[in-house]
Order: sequence, then C-alpha cells, then structure tokens
Amino acid sequence: MADLNEKKVLMVVAPENFRDEELKEPMAIFTRSGAEVTIASKGVNRVTGMFGAEVKVDKDLAEVRAGDYDAVIFVGGSGADVYFNDSRALALATNAFKEGKIVGAICIAPSTLANAGLLKGKKATAFISEKKNLVKKGANYTGAAVERDGRIITGRGPEAAEEFGNEVASALE
Repeated sequence: MADLNEKKVLMVVAPENFRDEELKEPMAIFTRSGAEVTIASKGVNRVTGMFGAEVKVDKDLAEVRAGDYDAVIFVGGSGADVYFNDSRALALATNAFKEGKIVGAICIAPSTLANAGLLKGKKATAFISEKKNLVKKGANYTGAAVERDGRIITGRGPEAAEEFGNEVASALE
C-alpha cells in the first residue's frame, strides 16, 4: 500500500449524478494510505451520486486553490459535464498542472482536462462517449482502463475506479 501521509488530495465532484464508485473507491484508497481528502463541488453542501450515495462537501469550487493539494482529481458520472466548460474547473486543472501536481480524471471527466488543454499530445483514456472530444483536443486516446502520461492520469469508467485510485496513489508516493 502507498504511503500518502501528509499528502493532500482534492476530489472535484458534480453536485449531482457523480458515479458513486468513481468517488468512493479512489477516496478509500487515498484515506487508507494516509492522505487527507477534500471534496469540492459547485454551490452545494452535499453531493448525490447516480446510485444514491450522499457525500458532504468540504469546500466550494470557488474556494479551492491548486497549490494547497498534491493531486487534483475530477470524478466522473453523468453529472460531471457541469465542469466541461466551467472557468473555475478549467483554471483549477490548468493551475494544478502548472504547479507540478498530479491531475486525474475518470469516466467522462477527462473532457474537462482536454478542454483545459492538458491532454494535447498525451496518452489518455475516458468513457467512449468522450473519445471524439479528447482526440479533437489533441489527445492520443487509447481506450485503456487507466492511462498515465507523466503527471496526468485518466480512467475509462467505473470498472477502472480501483485501478485509477491505485495509479494516482502510486504517482503521489
């Protein structure tokens, strides 16, 4: 198991319809490994998953700064498209990458990274519905369960949630 003591992970979650296991499985890996996990969302105190999971929000997206975290992770699910063109989400992803942080996204959320310009020339994966956008934005779409290219980690979907969490944890070590 990775040793993530003193590491801080920000998980950006849609206000509703996030994919439950894409939040819960990586979050469990991070916390078991000793990381401090912060949940951020947009304009709500609690987020609700596609399968009914409810999770308390620690910070509003407007309050977070990339420099306060070692990794910034965008959680997938059908509601994650709320961040595709959100100026704060795009700036958070861009700033995290510029500041040398690990940046990750799973399911449809890699489109947020693509729209921020972070996937240009990078190997990446995402839910198949996002392949066209990732390719249009210059990514080398692989369709793999999990893809790591430098400090950027992407996951295909819920079936890859555990592997995605482990890859992020490994990158943080």
